[in-house]
Amino acid sequence: MTKSSKPRVSRREYLQMDMHIRSKTITGHLNKKLQKELGTRSVSLRKGDIVEIVRGNFKGKEGKIINIQRGIGKIHVEKIIRKKSDGTEYEVAIDPSNIIVVGIEKGDKKRFKTKKKKEGSEWVQKVKRKKLKH
Repeated sequence: MTKSSKPRVSRREYLQMDMHIRSKTITGHLNKKLQKELGTRSVSLRKGDIVEIVRGNFKGKEGKIINIQRGIGKIHVEKIIRKKSDGTEYEVAIDPSNIIVVGIEKGDKKRFKTKKKKEGSEWVQKVKRKKLKH
């Protein structure tokens, strides 16, 4: 990405990104418990993750992610709905920066596989050996 202080330049760059790159930008911070458990501060969002909304009109509500709109970078959470004047209901699109991940959908075994690889790498083992010698 270019380094520009103009909002329109960074917005245009984000909207013109390839979809496989843009989808990696849809991430959410983990709560303290999950941060310690997984050893990371944030994680890419997936359908089925349980999130808590911390900003906006729906602050304090929890729910499961039911849809992710990668095109505009928003998520939909179950039970977060608004009513139109004619009585129909629709799901509210929420920005991922306004949520905290409370629970993770662990059905995908490849999701956290990279972390396990790092722990078993040769470099990590060399560092552990050095610490044991001292």
